[in-house]
Amino acid sequence: MAGLVDRLLTGDMRALARLATLVEANDPLGVLALDRLYHHTGHAHVVGITGPPGAGKSTLINALIGAVRQTERRVGVIAVDPSSPISGGAVLGDRIRMMEQHTDSGVFIRSMATRGRLGGVAAATAGIIHLMDAASFPLILVETIGTGQDGVDIASLAQTVIVVQVPGLGDGVQAIKAGVLEVGDILVVNKADRPGAEELSRLLRQTLSLSLDHNQLWTIPVRRTVAATGDGIARLVEDIDEHQAMLRRSGEWEHRLFRAAQAEVLSQMRREIDLRLTSASRESAPIADAIDGVSHRRISPNTVVQELLSKLDLR
Repeated sequence: MAGLVDRLLTGDMRALARLATLVEANDPLGVLALDRLYHHTGHAHVVGITGPPGAGKSTLINALIGAVRQTERRVGVIAVDPSSPISGGAVLGDRIRMMEQHTDSGVFIRSMATRGRLGGVAAATAGIIHLMDAASFPLILVETIGTGQDGVDIASLAQTVIVVQVPGLGDGVQAIKAGVLEVGDILVVNKADRPGAEELSRLLRQTLSLSLDHNQLWTIPVRRTVAATGDGIARLVEDIDEHQAMLRRSGEWEHRLFRAAQAEVLSQMRREIDLRLTSASRESAPIADAIDGVSHRRISPNTVVQELLSKLDLR
């Protein structure tokens, strides 16, 4: 494992791929590697890209990769795909759509399955971000499955969030209802060559103008792109870079790193507590008895929870 860590720090893509597999599988070696690599992280600009299915997020990312590579920056991509509710497998179609980038040694693309986790981001996403960060990728793009409210989880991991909308599907209104726009630092109307693009752009600008939470440091832009042809992509890259510069200049960068660390720690704590409580419910007689009491309506779930929290001193 130490050899893999050393190789990753020198930019070895095979070591990165191997460690990513271990981290995604929650293998103890992957966990240990993250522990050893963590002090090498915190430098990459993590950009989350969310939006409804069919908005062209993968095509947009493909175009962004090409534009960023022209500046000679390396790019890491994490594409989160929905898992099948039957088999647990994922489509992982982003690798197919981005295949042309795989011959570029300055690009690393990892597709991940959500494995049933809500929030639009796979549980191991933060770990893969750390690996790419330690491997000296200055820019990491994270694509979420973007299904309504589930798409907002990316805001806890990324320093910059791009919300992609597309004309003709009513997604602008749905995004407003779901609150997805609230997490966006940059709004993109993709497939802007379609009818309704101007109307959707106007709706998004009106929504921003009515927001009571006006950020004095950053005015959220609404950009129109046609990712398939590259129209508007260069300006979008400028927006991404300008937002990063603002974050670092204002001190907001450190705040967002703290927010990401907080989300990751709490997420791991919830997962560990859930696993331990599930195990305890089978092995601990007091907990099993309490659950039995709930199932037979002798005591309410809330009463049991409060009693257990009291014993654990977690009230």
